[in-house]
Amino acid sequence: MKRIMVTGGGGFLGSWLCEKLLEQGHEVICVDNFYTGTKRNIYHLLDDPRFEVIRHDVTFPLYVECDEIYNLACPASPIHYQRDPVQTVKTCVHGAINVLGLAKRLRAKVLQASTSEVYGDPVVHPQVEEYSGNVNPIGVRSCYDEGKRCAETLFSCYRMQCGLPVKIIRIFNTYGPRMHPHDGRVVSNFILQALQNEDITIYGDGSQTRSFCYRDDLIDGMMRLMATPDEVTGPVNVGNPGEFTILQLAELVIELTGSKSRIVRMPLPSDDPKQRRPDISKAREILKWKPTTPLREGLAKTIAYFDELLKSDPEFCRG
Repeated sequence: MKRIMVTGGGGFLGSWLCEKLLEQGHEVICVDNFYTGTKRNIYHLLDDPRFEVIRHDVTFPLYVECDEIYNLACPASPIHYQRDPVQTVKTCVHGAINVLGLAKRLRAKVLQASTSEVYGDPVVHPQVEEYSGNVNPIGVRSCYDEGKRCAETLFSCYRMQCGLPVKIIRIFNTYGPRMHPHDGRVVSNFILQALQNEDITIYGDGSQTRSFCYRDDLIDGMMRLMATPDEVTGPVNVGNPGEFTILQLAELVIELTGSKSRIVRMPLPSDDPKQRRPDISKAREILKWKPTTPLREGLAKTIAYFDELLKSDPEFCRG
């Protein structure tokens, strides 16, 4: 049994990670300031004596004792991270510094949840870990893109200078139950619009592509990376290499919900990537990992979650 800290543990992926670690018999410290995370994601874990919640902002130092750290703290959707771009940069950079400082003191293994956004609007397709990206450093998304790139630099520097056992995972589009209904991501947007028979909004002509990984597969890949020997650092892409256009996703959501929604088009946002698809060769080789949940199956589970949420807490869904 280990004592494991998860920053951002009240979020979409963080809460599932906490749950899975508890299932394996570990003690879990969930750290979250609940800026985008929500207590509803972890209510069912609060009675477990091995689960502890600390309300804390990682831009300030935290003093706890643990064996491993998963650093997931940061708003991950454009709506949320663009709301306060300065704080987003601080969360990425100061948060990484504080987490790494704690890990150095404890000699704890630490994993950074990075993102496919470090590749920007890629000119290499699919994206391989060696590709250095095409990021606009002063664009509307740069607070997140460059913040995560700097965090990767910090993790790498602590490994080289201090010998700290670090792991870097680059997460591609992930979806599933417990997504925030107001995160502005394409899956949650489309599902909520379809369930309410509202117009489904796509940006541009819908030909831009994304790869959608179901949350169970992503968490499995993350935990496999943490379990690798210390000499394995990454970065490692984890995502689903199946590629779909945004228009295909909208049509599939309408089909699965039986919705009467119409598809309407809006102007494409600034710096929105045209293509996104991971090369997961390293994950296959190093982690013996590949996604197993087809998009249709994962969407059906996610639709069921949002359908129940609309019925049980419509105010939360409406914001």
